[in-house]
This record gives sequence, structure tokens and C-alpha cells, in this order.
Amino acid sequence: MERLLPILARRGVRTAVIKHDVHGVSEDEAGKDSWRFRQAGAQQCILCAPGPAFPHTLSQALAQVAPVELVLVEGFKRAPIPQIGVARAANGKGFTDRPRRFLALVTDAPLDGVELPQFLPDQVEEIAAFILQHREEFLIFPHQFPPEA
Repeated sequence: MERLLPILARRGVRTAVIKHDVHGVSEDEAGKDSWRFRQAGAQQCILCAPGPAFPHTLSQALAQVAPVELVLVEGFKRAPIPQIGVARAANGKGFTDRPRRFLALVTDAPLDGVELPQFLPDQVEEIAAFILQHREEFLIFPHQFPPEA
């Protein structure tokens, strides 16, 4: 995400990021993801976390997004939204769901027999191009989400 944001900015795409953090850290803490996303070019970064200072659901966070061309969501792995699956062999976690659930995959261990676009983690330019070419498939709207999303 951090490497994707400057590429999108260079292409003239104003981007916001919604970050799901179950720990509820400070949104502006230097070095944390939300701070780094802003440094990388996000126009806005909304932290969705426990506590009174943060939205708790994806719908609430989406309602706070300023006018931008693209909203990237990190986390909310179970939310019914279009996603790109990410898995690295080094962390051993694998994908959060069946590969066919995603629109594309980013992995350092490509899967045979999966008929989805697959990218290596360093193919950030190609990932940005895919997102922009398939922008319509990634559209989400707040009214699509149940209250717990």
C-alpha cells in the first residue's frame, strides 16, 4: 500500500485510505501505518478502531471520506467488498479466503490453476495499472454494508 500510493498520486489519482486497526493506536503516531500512508501520498487516512475517537465500522469510515477518486481499504478481511488477496510465503499466513473470492492476487508464491490475475509483491506499477483499469469492479458504496461491517 505504501509503495502503491505514490504511483497513484503520480498518475493524478487522489486517494484516501481506510485502515482497520483492532488495537486503537493514535492515528497520527509517527511511523505507524496511517502516518506512513499520508507521507506516501494519501489525501486522507481514516483509522477505523475501537474507542470513541474512531469510526467502528467500514460504513462509518466511508461516510467520513473526503472527495477523492479512489479509496483503498486495508483490513476488513471479512467485509463483503471487492478485494485483492495478499499473501507472502515468509509470514506463513496465506490468503484470508479462497482465492476465487478476490479480483486478483499479490503473492510471492504464485498459485497454479487459479484463473485470476496474479502479481508479485514488487510489481507495484502493474498492480496500480490493474486497479485503475478495473476501477468499476472495485466500486463500493456505504449503503451496501450491514451495520457490523
